[in-house]
Amino acid sequence: MYILRILLERPLYAYEIKNILKNRFGFNVATITVYMVLYKMEREGLIGKTTRKEKARRQYYEITPLGLKTLKDGLSFLEKTLKNLSLPESSVDIKDSLNNRN
Repeated sequence: MYILRILLERPLYAYEIKNILKNRFGFNVATITVYMVLYKMEREGLIGKTTRKEKARRQYYEITPLGLKTLKDGLSFLEKTLKNLSLPESSVDIKDSLNNRN
């Protein structure tokens, strides 16, 4: 979901994606791992790839309509999960409950 979210902003090449994962989300992943994930996402139709020749020949990745739907579905799932985990305002504070168990 992180990569799909990043690609909502604009098409990026793999090294840019790697740097954004590190700087924005704190994930320091190996470059080969980024390429493996991008390859799988492309095969599944979540992202597409185009080649551009600027200073160097680079492959840019962008989100597809299926990728956008998958991202929306994933975010919806996370929102529902968080809602189910939240406590009613009148209930005991979870931190207090956990601290009292020690």
